[in-house]
Amino acid sequence: MPLERFSAAWREAYVESVSGDEERVDGCVFCRLAEEAVDEATGVLERRAHSYVVLNAFPYGSGHVLVVPYRHAETLEELTADESSELWGTVTAVSRALRSAYRPDGLNVGFNLGHAAGAGIPRHLHAHLLPRWDGDTNFMTTIAETRVLPESLASTWRKVRAALPPGLAGEPSVDFGR
Repeated sequence: MPLERFSAAWREAYVESVSGDEERVDGCVFCRLAEEAVDEATGVLERRAHSYVVLNAFPYGSGHVLVVPYRHAETLEELTADESSELWGTVTAVSRALRSAYRPDGLNVGFNLGHAAGAGIPRHLHAHLLPRWDGDTNFMTTIAETRVLPESLASTWRKVRAALPPGLAGEPSVDFGR
């Protein structure tokens, strides 16, 4: 049986909007977001000492969240032990929060490291967490260049923020003078 191929043309505009300038750290969208306030308008949900949690601005589905180290690193091997430990701890806490907030049938958790792996922003690693439900094939994106999301990003922000455990919600862990 031959492999079927679908075009994800909806993703092209996004990749082009963030690609090219991420070579410079100051041109990286994740480095810029690292300076933003924790609030609904920025999508930043929480800050830790070495990483932060933010909504995916172009989600594949409701509850699509990213965990991003502050330091501009391309691979997991570049992270320090403290950065790596906190990253995985935060991924675990966000996983619990998403399960609580959305009651999904499953959860995609992963990294796309490099262009060949499908990374839209390949030079600043980040973990994707995406709630999934039985039957949510998301074929609307592929066949109609349309995403069907049952809630707004603002609603997602409030729902995930409320489900974060103590210490990962409420006051930011790190005082950035805001």
